[in-house]
Amino acid sequence: MPRKSKAERPAPVQAAADVTLQPITETIEKNYMPYVMSVIVSRALPDIDGFKPSHRKLLYTMYKMGLLTGSRTKSANVVGQTMRLNPHGDAAIYETMVRLTRGCEALLHPFIDSKGSFGKQYSKDMAYAASRYTEVKLDPFCNELFSGIDKNAVDLVPNYDNTTTEPVLLPTTFPNILVSPNLGIAVGMACSICSFNLAEVCDGTIALLKNPKLTAEKILDIMKAPDFPGGGLLVYDREQMLRVYETGAGPVRLRARYRYDAAGNCIDILQIPYSTTIEDIMDKTTELIKSGRIKEISDIRDAIDLNGFKLTLELRRGTDPDKLMAKLYKLTSLEDNFSCNFNILIDGTPHQLGVVPILQEWIRFRLACLSRELTFELGKKKDKLHLLLGLATILLDIDKAVRIVRSTEKEEDVVPNLMTAFSLDEVQAEYIAEIKLRHLNREYILNRVKEIEDLQAAIASLEETLGDEIRLKAMIADQLREVKKKYGKPRKTQLIGVEDIIQVAKEDLIENYDVRLILTHDGYLKKHSVQTLRGNEEQNLKEGDYILSAEETDNRGELSVFTNQARVFRIKVSELEPIKPSALGEYLPAKFNMNEGERPVLAKVLGNYPKKHRLVLIFENGKGVRIPIDSYQTDRKRLTSAFSTASPVVAAFYESGEPFDILLLNNVNKAVLLSTSLIPSMTTKTASGVTLFDTKKGRNPIVYATRDIEGRYQTPERYRKKKIPATGVLLAEKDITVQQIRFE
Repeated sequence: MPRKSKAERPAPVQAAADVTLQPITETIEKNYMPYVMSVIVSRALPDIDGFKPSHRKLLYTMYKMGLLTGSRTKSANVVGQTMRLNPHGDAAIYETMVRLTRGCEALLHPFIDSKGSFGKQYSKDMAYAASRYTEVKLDPFCNELFSGIDKNAVDLVPNYDNTTTEPVLLPTTFPNILVSPNLGIAVGMACSICSFNLAEVCDGTIALLKNPKLTAEKILDIMKAPDFPGGGLLVYDREQMLRVYETGAGPVRLRARYRYDAAGNCIDILQIPYSTTIEDIMDKTTELIKSGRIKEISDIRDAIDLNGFKLTLELRRGTDPDKLMAKLYKLTSLEDNFSCNFNILIDGTPHQLGVVPILQEWIRFRLACLSRELTFELGKKKDKLHLLLGLATILLDIDKAVRIVRSTEKEEDVVPNLMTAFSLDEVQAEYIAEIKLRHLNREYILNRVKEIEDLQAAIASLEETLGDEIRLKAMIADQLREVKKKYGKPRKTQLIGVEDIIQVAKEDLIENYDVRLILTHDGYLKKHSVQTLRGNEEQNLKEGDYILSAEETDNRGELSVFTNQARVFRIKVSELEPIKPSALGEYLPAKFNMNEGERPVLAKVLGNYPKKHRLVLIFENGKGVRIPIDSYQTDRKRLTSAFSTASPVVAAFYESGEPFDILLLNNVNKAVLLSTSLIPSMTTKTASGVTLFDTKKGRNPIVYATRDIEGRYQTPERYRKKKIPATGVLLAEKDITVQQIRFE
């Protein structure tokens, strides 16, 4: 195509006058990064008080609605009021509320006392009712969240439309960050905070208040492990638990708790891991029953009722319940991991912290809250003392004060006149001027003056406390003891040692049945159950393909696949899907990601690698070798340099102790029939072997080798050779025809 001249070329596109070009890096910094930080800070990660903004806005709204002491109200009312602080839609607010309720059973210590259907944490199908039907109020436990909030314990900031205020944090009197479980996904980070027992957390925090240098190992002795709302069993590994406590990351292994009912011959599962649901367990168990991998269960049913969670497994006669549960723990989410990831916000910045740093940060936060609360009280007491000191001055001459008020013509002059007469400031004079006439008696005034000494003592004590961190920590410890006394509960999640677990062999988890494995020349492998083959032996093969080998084995073996490029691949027979004879099978070159031109030449379940068994290899150059099969015993899934690559391999056979006959054929239809006993055995895997068939210096290479001779060749003995190397014998006409049919 001819190039256009400059005159014909279009002018470069000019940016519109109102469009400003901006580098992509600048766009990301100005647009994407604020969005990322907003998601991290304002939505997904909890702060040191243990709440995300959505939780905090909801609970504070309920507090301001008087639901801490009042009666329940419709959830819809709370949702509507919360939108003054959280304008993200009623559905999102209600979902947040549901998780905080007692009815949902998602928290060890629910914050909302609920009435109605709120679903269940352990079920994804049990949906909560609409907000117009359910009722809520704050649980008395929430007293510990709002203690001091009206005494300037935390900062209050304007809401999104500047019509009201909301707290930045809630001044919790206990480390709620470790008591309430929290899950969240931000941008580029996530949090997964498990819950701990409230009583243990209080004890651990008190110990850290007494000794700030306490290590994670010492805290682990007090806070033994996480405690989940759903109970269950926690498989206790101290070293792993210590890593979680130190780093804030790592798995916690949970198991379902069950009870065997001998009278009904059934297993009742009473508690399941916090990270799974009853539907997931039932679906997986049903799948195992249908596939035949679990045969001990006759029926499975959801038996949840007013008494709580229960999943019942009906057993077949003679079933050992403990062994069955050991299998189910391995095969279903009846045993599951809770992956801890303690990402929390500290002063608006995300940090991954261990248990001790989290408690230290909470202590720092609580010290600040308590200091602000005490400072607020100190200011109030000082203000009252100031007023009472002014009142004390008029005690010297009450009649004079009355005369001043009576003789003052204008109301606005009363306060200035009192200030002048008694040397008071405006606040004191205003207070005295507002005293009711009935209180202008000596008894009232003397009672008020007596308060001065008490106030002065209280102020001195508060000032001393504010200046002494040890006293502040002692107050926090006292509050924690009170919280433990009021709300502490026994552990729901029980601890079991690794040594208490019934170990199940991997083989026991695999359904065992007889199978037939068929390998074709083109690399297709078929796995048939014997039951599938009954009355249907005809195999469907790709055009031009033929069967290389077929063997009977069981589903628990390990298959070794030898290729023409001297590599061995291993795969569990159970990992192969059973198919019908009409299917082509699994294409091994693709499954094992083989090299170009690489194909299987032998597939065999080797078992225990008997010493007398051999791998027989026939090469294109007419050589052959026998290698002890135990030379290939290894745990590796792939083995290279399995045999010599000096000449391409034509065929591979498995010799199980007794020798057998093989027929070798070259490219000019000459054949040799010989016993494998003539082939020498060599211990070196890469040995090139000895010459079996004279190939005329490579002009007549071996193209085919088989042990499938019986009934296929008319006169096989005419090709028999008793010594090597041997010269080939031309195939009979009928044998040539058989061979041609095979290669078609």
